[in-house]
Amino acid sequence: MEFSIKSGHPEKQRTACVVVGIFEPRRMCASAEQIDKVSGGFLSSIIRRGDLEGKFGHTLLLHSVPNTLCERVLLVGCGRERDFNDAVYRKLIAKTTVVLNEIGAMEVTNYLTELSVKGRNTHWKIRQAVEAAWGALYHFDYLKSEKKTDRRPLRKLILSVPSRRDLAHSEQAVKEGLAIAQGVDLAKDLGNFPGNICTPEYLAKQAVTLAETDESIHTEILEQEQMETLKMGSLLSVSKGSALPPKLIVMNYSGGKESDAPVVLVGKGVTFDSGGISIKPSAAMDEMKYDMCGAASVLGVLSAVAKVGLPLNVIGVVPAVENMPGGYATRPGDIVTSMSGTTIEVLNTDAEGRLILCDALTYCERFNPSVVIDIATLTGACVVSLGHHTSGLLGNHNPLINDLLNAGRTSGDRAWELPMGEEYQEQLKSPFADIANIGGRYAGTITAACFLSRFTKKYHWAHLDIAGTAWKNGDKKGATGRPVPLLMQYLIDLCAEK
Repeated sequence: MEFSIKSGHPEKQRTACVVVGIFEPRRMCASAEQIDKVSGGFLSSIIRRGDLEGKFGHTLLLHSVPNTLCERVLLVGCGRERDFNDAVYRKLIAKTTVVLNEIGAMEVTNYLTELSVKGRNTHWKIRQAVEAAWGALYHFDYLKSEKKTDRRPLRKLILSVPSRRDLAHSEQAVKEGLAIAQGVDLAKDLGNFPGNICTPEYLAKQAVTLAETDESIHTEILEQEQMETLKMGSLLSVSKGSALPPKLIVMNYSGGKESDAPVVLVGKGVTFDSGGISIKPSAAMDEMKYDMCGAASVLGVLSAVAKVGLPLNVIGVVPAVENMPGGYATRPGDIVTSMSGTTIEVLNTDAEGRLILCDALTYCERFNPSVVIDIATLTGACVVSLGHHTSGLLGNHNPLINDLLNAGRTSGDRAWELPMGEEYQEQLKSPFADIANIGGRYAGTITAACFLSRFTKKYHWAHLDIAGTAWKNGDKKGATGRPVPLLMQYLIDLCAEK
């Protein structure tokens, strides 16, 4: 789908369809009032008859509205104006896009971007409209024998802005929104592919492809022998039970000065998690193909960063493994030595994400990073505490935490900070090693972050637990592409500060 920006009166648009909003109860927005005026009260007469009350998501398609140049006018219910906020705006754009795709209007001029959203400017509304519209039409049918086809799909969406002065920054908003939306798509696709396709090697190949399509990205793949030389005993202990060798993927985007310290993103890449010897219950184990969504989000962000051309340096590090219960698999009670030299008693082989991340986090020291952010579907405890709406956030640097929280609010991809005091570290004590890989039944998300914090003392670090937000289950099962929007907003804000 193509996006463009335009300013001008709705009745003068030569297009297949013009979209305008109606608030409840029966109150026209400015563009609808303009069409009503030139059409001699055509819209108001229809609304008075009760054909559209303005309830959220309700639509009414009109043909041949008098004194307009468009073929159709789509009236869209926006709900009550006092309830109209960020989330409602995004949902309205998404729902409207689905309707437009179904009615066969291949080119549309959308005036919903004129609606007032408290505290948000035109740039924000345009970017969010692009992300919401693109995401609304996502589908995954690569592996179906019959592909989904729309007879007359929506091909061009023209977004309205108040005046010509808004055109330049709105074009930039479209560029950012499209890059983020396509980065989210990449993360969704990688998450949705099954474990027999999306293996550690497959992830590595996708990272190489990114570098081949954009010269600002350089990708290096470290093989098992190189990881053995680096003494990544913790990471390698997870892959021992699998016939598939591990990969350490390193993607380097160079958009800033050579002297600029990079932002490093570390994504958990367990392409299938059986739990290892501490095997998971069989129910819903198919969803463990999503245990690499942290890795997928890193690839999605690097792709988006390159498309926008952000003026900063970003490095993506992905430890990619498969966790299987083979004959050589790590046993509960085994003690392994991490790259940092810290010894770890593996009490539960299903707490494997932290075992691969800790070596990746130690590896990040060589980049002298400005900050390091790891992203992982790490703990079921995070789903229990925050559900499927909000990602867990912990770290060792308050300014970084605050920046990520603000980015989540702006992007709609929210996070929530959890505490991480020294008292929680006590739960990780082991009588046989320096540290245990689990901290018991309580505060599982926090003790997992406490484990990772042992390996991040040399830089500013934050941890995003996306176990509840990386995918949806039920009848709408699938990867969400989160937290690509949050991370991209953080990086955009970082550039704005500079």
